[in-house]
Amino acid sequence: MRGIFARRSVLHRKALFICRYLTNTMPCRMVYRMKVTAMIPDDLINTVKEYTQSATITEAITIVLKDWIDIHNTKELNKKIAQNPVYVNNGQQIREINRAT
Repeated sequence: MRGIFARRSVLHRKALFICRYLTNTMPCRMVYRMKVTAMIPDDLINTVKEYTQSATITEAITIVLKDWIDIHNTKELNKKIAQNPVYVNNGQQIREINRAT
C-alpha cells in the first residue's frame, strides 16, 4: 500500500512540473481544473455572457465567480476596517511617510 501512495505523489509532482512549462497538457488540466455539471437557466447564462462579453460559458462563469470573490473580499476588508478605523489628522504626515519608503 505504501508504494502506491508514494507513486501517486511522484506522479503528482511530475504533473506539476509539466504544468509549469506546458499549460494545456492533460496532467495540467487534471490538476488545476474541475469539470462541473450545473443546471443553470439559459436566460441567466445568456445575461452573464452578455455582461462579461465572453464567447464561452466557461469564460463567462469564471469571470463572474472571480468578480464575486473580489466583492466578497472587499466587504470582509471593510468590516475589519470598520472595527478598527484609521484616522488621519494631518495629511502631511502621511505624505512624508509614503515618500520616505
